[in-house]
Amino acid sequence: MTTHDVLDITVLAGGISHERDVSLRSGRRVADALASAGHTVRVIDPDAHLLDKLADHHPDLIWPALHGKTGEDGALLGLLDAAGHPTVAAGGESAALAWFKPIASTLVRRAGRDVPQSITLTRETFRDLGAARVLDVVRSALDGIVVVKPSEGGSAQGVSIVRDPGQLPRAMVDAYTYSDLVVIERYIEGTEVTVAVIDVGDGPEALPIVEIEPVNGTFTFDARYNAGETRFFTPARLSEETARKTADAAVATHRLLSLGHLSRVDFIVDQAGEPWFLEANVLPGLTETSLVPQAIAASGRSLADTYSQIARAALG
Repeated sequence: MTTHDVLDITVLAGGISHERDVSLRSGRRVADALASAGHTVRVIDPDAHLLDKLADHHPDLIWPALHGKTGEDGALLGLLDAAGHPTVAAGGESAALAWFKPIASTLVRRAGRDVPQSITLTRETFRDLGAARVLDVVRSALDGIVVVKPSEGGSAQGVSIVRDPGQLPRAMVDAYTYSDLVVIERYIEGTEVTVAVIDVGDGPEALPIVEIEPVNGTFTFDARYNAGETRFFTPARLSEETARKTADAAVATHRLLSLGHLSRVDFIVDQAGEPWFLEANVLPGLTETSLVPQAIAASGRSLADTYSQIARAALG
């Protein structure tokens, strides 16, 4: 560190994924907030020269603002760990567990949390065993409304809510566009919420819960990143008991998956007030319309101070 207070921080943003543009927006917002807190910040778009650039400059800390497979699957984060670069993110192994939705869901379910019933299908299984027959089994096992989503990925890309069984084949094709492994899970009727969890040195804590109410009924990619497409309520319109239960579930999941100093855990809260785990995000979106910044603001904190505290905690 250059001084006790000022850090030299490199923000990684961009990369090669379906979420590149979102990553660039997240990176700019993080860099601006850290710079306004007085830190020295530069933004790098990862490429074949990344490791050389980091070796030459060797910043105090790296803040990955990468979304999609190349940032969140754990490979890059593990490599940064191996190269001795302190990083604001979960470790490579933890990131890989959270990124791969079937494993994350299994771990959370085995820890005693509510997770929707699901079936996971590889592209080869779907094709080689006969798509029509496979879908007959799926419909029988998961009768009613289902959610089809890639086993890896974020920002709701490739995700469909299938209310008409006849639309299931199309939903599978859409999901396989983003991953060779697709999860079909039982749809839980309720309120979609997300919980940002931060650790600024005293252990993980849940920020105010954000309730998500898409104008068109589905929290799609466009609804996430285009202003006016979704209504957000922070704190969420939950009873005190349900809010506490959901926050506790988020912190427990953060600890279970070892998600470092910043994560976002998504739930559906059913009509009985029970939170159902959907997924955990190790590098959540930090754009001007993203949910973590909304939660930080609702907590009474500033982005600059919060990101600065997270950065120092990551070094500690």
